[in-house]
Amino acid sequence: MAGGIERRLEELGHALPPLARSIGLYVPTVRTGNQIWCVQGPLWGDELRFVGRVGRELGLAEAKDAARLVCLNILAQLRDACAGDLDRISRCIRLGGFVNCTPEFNAHTEVMNAASALIVELFGERGRHARFVAGCASLPYDLAVEIEGVFEVAE
Repeated sequence: MAGGIERRLEELGHALPPLARSIGLYVPTVRTGNQIWCVQGPLWGDELRFVGRVGRELGLAEAKDAARLVCLNILAQLRDACAGDLDRISRCIRLGGFVNCTPEFNAHTEVMNAASALIVELFGERGRHARFVAGCASLPYDLAVEIEGVFEVAE
């Protein structure tokens, strides 16, 4: 039976994507103490989505969709790291985002707000987090957005 967070995801009209496999020399999550660290991009399983530079190939609305998909990937990895139980996540500590964009693009905050809003909608007050976002000239495989999440997990 799905827990409260997964029920809330369904209520919001979201589904978790299949787990993406790592394509480099890294693991999808690392747990240290009571924290889980995860970095993801906008994939559906192993299919790259939202490829290109924001401000050139992609607009703001697409970049926000990409940020939400990245967040869903983080949640899928967290669920796997928590033995299938997202309700074990006790707090989102930090989200950090990189937006692959043109030099003129300056709405980085709006892109990351899409990810932050999803986390707060799901976790309520325990979803409020510290955050950074930066624009960059490129990301691996020309992905539009990459996000790092740091979460606290209950035993």
